[in-house]
Amino acid sequence: MPDTYTTISGDTWDGIALEVYGSEAEADWLMQHNPQYITTTKFASSIVLQTPAVPVTAPANLPPWKRGG
Repeated sequence: MPDTYTTISGDTWDGIALEVYGSEAEADWLMQHNPQYITTTKFASSIVLQTPAVPVTAPANLPPWKRGG
């Protein structure tokens, strides 16, 4: 996965998250890494956003040796 996403006119946070991460729920992660655009609701074209990988965490109900801990 690339570390950036270049917007097209009309892109929204949740739409970008769905395209980049496969889930609209990652819109918050995307916003955290692009605070300069936090007030944007619909993007213009050609804005480059940072799209770092979402950390993978094991469910808390797994025993420590299965969580990597």
